[in-house]
Amino acid sequence: MKKIFIRLIKKLGFEIIDQNNFSSPTLDKELNEDLSTFNEKSIILPLGTVNITRKVSSILIVVRMNTEIEIWDQNKKRLFEKPKIEYSMRSINSLISSINFCQKKYPNLRIKTIIVNDSSTKDNLDDIKKIINEKNIDLIFLDHKKFKEKIKEQKTMQTFSNLASLFQSFEIGKELGEDLIFFVEDDYLHFEPMLEEMVASYERISSQIGKDIFMCPADYPYLYMNNEKTNILVGNKRHWRTIDKTLCTFMTSKTLLHKYWENFQKTCLDRHDPFEKYLNEIYKKEICISPLKSLSLHLTNVNSSYGLSPFIDYKKLWDENKF
Repeated sequence: MKKIFIRLIKKLGFEIIDQNNFSSPTLDKELNEDLSTFNEKSIILPLGTVNITRKVSSILIVVRMNTEIEIWDQNKKRLFEKPKIEYSMRSINSLISSINFCQKKYPNLRIKTIIVNDSSTKDNLDDIKKIINEKNIDLIFLDHKKFKEKIKEQKTMQTFSNLASLFQSFEIGKELGEDLIFFVEDDYLHFEPMLEEMVASYERISSQIGKDIFMCPADYPYLYMNNEKTNILVGNKRHWRTIDKTLCTFMTSKTLLHKYWENFQKTCLDRHDPFEKYLNEIYKKEICISPLKSLSLHLTNVNSSYGLSPFIDYKKLWDENKF
C-alpha cells in the first residue's frame, strides 16, 4: 500500500517528506541532498516546490582580459600585489572549474566561453593558452580600429581600450548569445559552485516573478555603504538580495540585452561617472540581484569599496586556483 501511495502522489505532481528519517520517498533522496530538478522544478526545504517556467537552455560567457594593466584608472596594487597575469590566470582557472562543476550537474546545458584579449604579450598569451587548452573556449583579439569612430576621444589609451573591449563584449553577446549571457572581467576569482548556483537560482527566481532578471555573482562592499532598502530572495542554495548597482561582471538574458541595447551602447561610448551609469539606470526598471554570501571575489585593492566581499577566506581561494 505504501508503494502504491507513493506512486500515486508522484503522478499527481506532489512530493512526500518523511521527517522521521529525513528523506523524501517520492524523490528517493535524503533531505540534505539537492532536491531540485533542472528545468523542471526547484525544491527548497521547507518552502516547497517552484515549477520552472523559465527554463535555461544555454549560457554564453564573454570574458574581458587584459594581462598588462595592473588596475585600470588607478595607481594602486591589488590584493596579494602580484603581476596582472597572475590574476588573469587564476581567474580563468577558477571560471573553468566552475563551468566544469556546472556542466557535470547539468549535462544538457550548453555552455560556450569566449575570451576577448586586449594587448597581452606573447608570453602571457602562451600562459593563458595552457589553461584553456582543449577547453570549449575561443580566444579572440580586441579590434581597436573598429571602435575608433564610435567611442568619444579619451584622455588615455587605457580608457579607450577598456571601453572598446566592453563594447566588443556586448556586441558578441548580442550577436552570438542564445539565452543567458554572462559578462565577466579577468580580475574575479570564482567559487566552484558559482555558475551552477547562478543558473539554478536564475530559473527559480525568474519563474517565481515571471520575468527575466540581471544577476551579479559578487557581494560588493559598496552596496552596504548607504542605508538602502533591499529585498531578500531565496535562490537555489543561498539567499540573494536585490541591488540597484553593479560593475561590469553580471549575467542577464539575450532578451534584456536587446531590450536595453541603447543603455549598453551608451556605457561604452564615453567614460561616465560612475562608469556603469547607464547600466545602473536599467536596474530602476528591472530586477538585479547579488548573492549572500559572495560567489565571486573582485580582487582589487584591499581598501576598495568596489572589491573585497565580506566574510570570505581570500587566501584559500587564491591558493586553490594557482595554475
